[in-house]
Amino acid sequence: MGLSNLDQTWTSALDKIRTWARVNSPWAIHYNSGSCNGCDIEILATLTPRYDLERFGVKLQGSPRHADILICTGPVTLQSRDRLLRIYEQMPDPKFVVAVGSCGLSGGAFQGCYNVVGNIGDVIPVDAYIPGCPPRPEAIIHGVVALLQSLQAPPVAPAELRKNGHSAAPQEEQE
Repeated sequence: MGLSNLDQTWTSALDKIRTWARVNSPWAIHYNSGSCNGCDIEILATLTPRYDLERFGVKLQGSPRHADILICTGPVTLQSRDRLLRIYEQMPDPKFVVAVGSCGLSGGAFQGCYNVVGNIGDVIPVDAYIPGCPPRPEAIIHGVVALLQSLQAPPVAPAELRKNGHSAAPQEEQE
């Protein structure tokens, strides 16, 4: 009985350390899946000393194998779909995706074009959406910080949701 309690204590302590490291030093990789480069310029502006995204510990990384966060811009084109999936699959778990700009959220001005598959959420699961055309650097920083804060919060068990009067599953709309 005492040994399993000790194991639980160590497991809990290690989980807290992992969460702390994940929240305080996330590495990000940026991928343009077919946009006009307006969002890309704003993402790079967040890394300059004026906005300084690195003060939150976010470091732009060149390899998906070392990245925790995938920052995507633009609609997904036929040419970039397989590359985006490959980058996503190369990232170690847990991995998070941030869709930046109107094109990444809905296809934007490119929606309905012959070579556009759809938005980023149609191809890979997205954890945070940052709207705008292009979004301001402050909005990008706010979206990344909100993602990091959501990682810091302990996950809510489905039983706790039901106890508080919330359903664990999304409600389907009645016709």
